[in-house]
Amino acid sequence: MLAYTYIEHGKFELIEKPKPVILDNRDAIVKVTLGSICSSDLHIKHGSVPRSVPGITVGHEMVGIVEEIGSAVATVRPGDRVTVNVETFCGECFFCQNGWVNNCIDQNGGWALGCRIDGGQAEYVRVPYADQGLDKIPDTVTDLQALLVGDVLSTGYWAAKISEITPQDTVLIIGAGPTGLCTLQCVLLYSPKRVIICDTDISRLEFVRKHYPGVLTSFPNNLTEFVRTNSDHGGADVVLEVAGGSDAFRMAWECARPNATVTVVALYDTPQTLPLPDMYGKNLIFKTGGVDGCHCAEILKLIAEGRIDTTPLITHTYDLKDIAAAYDLFENRRDGVIKTAIRC
Repeated sequence: MLAYTYIEHGKFELIEKPKPVILDNRDAIVKVTLGSICSSDLHIKHGSVPRSVPGITVGHEMVGIVEEIGSAVATVRPGDRVTVNVETFCGECFFCQNGWVNNCIDQNGGWALGCRIDGGQAEYVRVPYADQGLDKIPDTVTDLQALLVGDVLSTGYWAAKISEITPQDTVLIIGAGPTGLCTLQCVLLYSPKRVIICDTDISRLEFVRKHYPGVLTSFPNNLTEFVRTNSDHGGADVVLEVAGGSDAFRMAWECARPNATVTVVALYDTPQTLPLPDMYGKNLIFKTGGVDGCHCAEILKLIAEGRIDTTPLITHTYDLKDIAAAYDLFENRRDGVIKTAIRC
């Protein structure tokens, strides 16, 4: 089968690999129908993910059809259309039992697919712990509607959930890329008083204005003043940092009001500094970490009900044989690309 593979630092290639097989009775083999490119794939390419293993098939955003299951798999059957979770989790350890599946203690726990074991920018993928890693797509939901559920939409849903947003809140989202736009949709589920989203890219802010006309938009250069003007208590009640840029972390806590919640969703290329003397007295609550992607069934229900729709984010579609061109487009943010679907 064709599989887009991490060869070495800075180099991916589309190569022929053997079709995956069942290795454990809790595995499933999924025929991938649609995949997508994530910024984390670029982090692997450029050496920002030390745990990634040369030779693995990349890709951790995908949907497909179950082709084969191990003898212990109970929740899906061959022929089922499914989303594939970005995280591998056993469902039984202390962390999984508390919903902290990103910290599953299994040797492949957390983000393994497309990082430490073969992922889904390929014709087939093996999914460990299939009962946890696969969710059936409702008949009324298309593959395209479900494509982002297992990763970037789960990230936005988790980030909004842990931020404890109320209807009285002003919420600031820093970053209007794919994760920021998914986070925006999930924040809106909580009906906050107002939402502000910030980005450096005018085309992405125009996308927000077109699709979410009630959301306020700002560039970074005057963000602190803009937030203070458009909030009730001298800053945002909740800030979600989704951009990961060099100044984004500082911007996040500076725009927060005293006693606010700052949720850090971004994956940074370099260490960030917590300048405690500068922020002394703001009494901020920081929430950070990788997504706990265990709410896919809830997200699929919201999609089926028409309360979430990420299809406008899929701006370009390529066949697997043309995936290198898709990466070039996505990495260089050309032609108004937000997310790219890969037909496998």
